[in-house]
Amino acid sequence: MKPQSRKQKGRKFQQWVRDLLIEKLDIHPEDIESRSMGAAGEDIMMAQVARKKFPFAIECKNQESLNVWKAYEQAEFNSGDYEPIVFIKRNNQKPLVVVDADYFVRIHDKLVD
Repeated sequence: MKPQSRKQKGRKFQQWVRDLLIEKLDIHPEDIESRSMGAAGEDIMMAQVARKKFPFAIECKNQESLNVWKAYEQAEFNSGDYEPIVFIKRNNQKPLVVVDADYFVRIHDKLVD
């Protein structure tokens, strides 16, 4: 796959994640945007009002072959004060989210209480 096609595939997935958050969390479109391909930092940039609804640092990966640990490491590096998460996708598969196991159990515990 050509680099330009790869970037387009990644950009399309980032925009899908952005649109999902807008739709499901009622985030105003002006408060969340997909970062340009190749730019440093989180893949999805959020205003404070959006961050209150979704306090995560997002990394998006749309690849057939993916090193999940490297992707998570990248999300951690860019996370700042927010919990890092990685949205992953490959052709003909539904998107998934990778989070730290300890964090997942803690949020589950809060939901059950």
